[in-house]
Amino acid sequence: MNNPCFNIAAVERDTGLSKDVLRMWERRYGFPVPERDANGERSYPAAQVERLRLIKRLMDMGHRPGKLLAMPETDLASLAPRRPAPRSATGQDDGELAELLTLVKQHDAHGYQRAMQQRLARQGLQHFVQDTVAPLTRRVGEAWEDGSFEVFEEHLFTELTKRLLRQAIAALPGATRGPRILLTSVPDEVHVLGLLMAEALFALEGAECIPLGTQMPLLEIGRAANAHQADIVGLSFSVAFPQRRIPALMQDLRQLLPASVHLWAGGNGVQRLGSIEGVRLLTSLDDALGALAAWRAAAAG
Repeated sequence: MNNPCFNIAAVERDTGLSKDVLRMWERRYGFPVPERDANGERSYPAAQVERLRLIKRLMDMGHRPGKLLAMPETDLASLAPRRPAPRSATGQDDGELAELLTLVKQHDAHGYQRAMQQRLARQGLQHFVQDTVAPLTRRVGEAWEDGSFEVFEEHLFTELTKRLLRQAIAALPGATRGPRILLTSVPDEVHVLGLLMAEALFALEGAECIPLGTQMPLLEIGRAANAHQADIVGLSFSVAFPQRRIPALMQDLRQLLPASVHLWAGGNGVQRLGSIEGVRLLTSLDDALGALAAWRAAAAG
């Protein structure tokens, strides 16, 4: 069987690297080295696409592209070493979380969903979000970084978990008191689980959540905040989002929002950031609940 090749548009979609970047790297660094199809268009072998995906992942972790492109394949792989998952508070719970990840790795969607539904019924929604979904999401993100989870496996985990959370949120009673919180993410941030976890916890506390999904342009976030008379705009950043871009994005969005609208940013992607003027960084779900309590205390005062 012939080795598959991909046109430049397909490589752009699959790797997240723009066509301009791919062409520039080809000229400047001599990689990638596309073939030409019958029409003279660039055609990239699958092995080169895999290498480009690895390079993009390492760039998102902070490595410079010029250095990465000069490295042999074995050296590239060593930059994202496999690492054991962190231990949780109890060995029993750690083992149960590992079993859930194993079900995803075995591609057992029904088994994973059944096990998660049982944990939700046993723990209740708040503890399910904080003690099951949050650590699982962190582990899956780490597994994606080090290459031990395939992209399709991360997507399976996300879709099944997303379905469970949305069902649980839909079963909650309506909002009983403020604030009104608009939840979304910026362009290029496709991960939605952080938003759903926050929505679940805020809704349990009686806040009114306005979910807009992911990848909203900044101008549209500003318009939506005005249209919905939001008290708070909450954004989520995953570990896969380039951290260096976050401060500038937050400063731009802060300028678009009225001073009365609070701007919160949470998720694993903000954990190593310094302070950003006018933005409250939420490095954990406990931080999110604390921020909600502080907003209510200030509003009541």
